[in-house]
Amino acid sequence: MTITLAPEIPRTFRSRVGWAIRDTWVITRRGLAHWRQQPGAVIVNTLVFPVMIVLMFGYLLGGAMTVPGGGDYRDFLMPGMFAMTMVFGIGATVTAVSTDAARGVTDRFRSLPMAAPAVIAGRAAADMLNSTAALTVLTGCGLAVGWHPHRGAARAIAALSLLLLLRFAFLWIGVYLGLRFHSSPEAVTAVRTLEFPAGFLGSPFVAVSTMPAWLGAIALWNPLSSTATAARQLFGDPMGANSSWITSHALTMSVAWPLLLTAVFFPLSLRRYQRLSR
Repeated sequence: MTITLAPEIPRTFRSRVGWAIRDTWVITRRGLAHWRQQPGAVIVNTLVFPVMIVLMFGYLLGGAMTVPGGGDYRDFLMPGMFAMTMVFGIGATVTAVSTDAARGVTDRFRSLPMAAPAVIAGRAAADMLNSTAALTVLTGCGLAVGWHPHRGAARAIAALSLLLLLRFAFLWIGVYLGLRFHSSPEAVTAVRTLEFPAGFLGSPFVAVSTMPAWLGAIALWNPLSSTATAARQLFGDPMGANSSWITSHALTMSVAWPLLLTAVFFPLSLRRYQRLSR
């Protein structure tokens, strides 16, 4: 007769933190392994698609675009496209989380002696690495088409950090929606479809000042717009001649929005994960 002993669950706070970090890293490595097994999908969806959008708006449509207040449209476009790429990641997170939940993989993880937040934290870490790679490739694409930061490396790094902070907040929205709608493929498809209107209802591609007043008000309070505007400020790119309060405080709002979204959706994601089979 073979007796299998379950690993002892750590008792002290320090040992629990180390246990959670190790479990999170295991799940992160699982996500990275999936990329190695499906490199085509990762390259097309994460890397090629954003580059195609930049080329389409920068070259096919850019000639007809003007930036209120002056400035080159490609300089205006690139920070907005960086922010838009952070939005595109929501659909990938929703799909990955909902697929694991629908196939019973998440329930299997829950049956193991793992730290409760490790599964969703590992998913978050893997997606953040994916988004960092996408942002790096898109930055290279921007440099290739003639865009470049005008205010030095330190402010450029700060702008890229704000973009990844936005992605981190949107990631928890994706985790929550993936767990919430894992039994409804139609809902998952709808979430992925709504990425585009949610992103376009902001300032990534056109200045808010060119929109009707009621639509511009909505676009201004889109978290995506605050981050895109803050990135333009830090890069030294055209702003689009908008003098509203939220534009004047774009740097503050580009931090406040992600922190607020994370404070709301991280606990919701964790609670949904813990109640998944109920």
